[in-house]
Amino acid sequence: MGRVENKVAVVTGGAGGIGAAAARLLAANGATVVVTDLAEAPAPDWEETGAALYLRQEETGAALYLRQDVTREEEWTRVLDAVIDRFGRFDILVNNAGVGFRRSVEDTTLEEWRRVMTVNLDGVFLGTRHGIAAMRRAGNGGSIVNVASIEGLIGDPELAAYNASKGGVRLLTKSAALHCARARTGIRVNSVHPGYIWTPMVARSVAAAPDPEKARRHLASLHPVGHLGTPDDIAYGILYLASDESRFVTGSELVIDGGYTAQ
Repeated sequence: MGRVENKVAVVTGGAGGIGAAAARLLAANGATVVVTDLAEAPAPDWEETGAALYLRQEETGAALYLRQDVTREEEWTRVLDAVIDRFGRFDILVNNAGVGFRRSVEDTTLEEWRRVMTVNLDGVFLGTRHGIAAMRRAGNGGSIVNVASIEGLIGDPELAAYNASKGGVRLLTKSAALHCARARTGIRVNSVHPGYIWTPMVARSVAAAPDPEKARRHLASLHPVGHLGTPDDIAYGILYLASDESRFVTGSELVIDGGYTAQ
């Protein structure tokens, strides 16, 4: 039996990076996985992700790719209604979609601030709100995993909006977890806080540096283990929180950062 056998999962921002890794691992452990992303057509990473999902689920054709803008409330309704209509249940939501933005508080414009908040915080709020409602309707309880960051735990002088958005995800998660627990919904809500992970987002940031190799070595040096993490490092944490193994875990923050925040 897989660790999430017979469960139905939705992973936002799942066409690449951490989202794609989480989708692959959930599928490999028995879940029916619905991947959503902003692109009308799947991004290049989806070819690999989709192959892994369909390899397991080719007989049922269960794995789906759906376009979704997580900042639009009506799209949450459309996606989750489609999931329940097709599969009859909804057990796991991974709120992974997000954007990175490097700028100090003085240099950040209001428009830039609002863009980061809309995707990183509003999107998670909408996902959590509608995810809880859909899970309650399906009647099986469930697990919501919100992907935050170590930047939701510590400050960085060049990440004002990103710090604020990910810090908001952390406390929103705790509030939602308490609400669900006290209402006896059977729904758990937790956050995951990655260190620097070698994803397309981080790779683009490094490539834009005057000396990309030096920039990569610097990022790696920030972690006591001496190297950057991989998407799979985070996906295994997501799998644990999504599974019944973590049935006594809610309102928690799982830090996966190579020792970054232990310093």
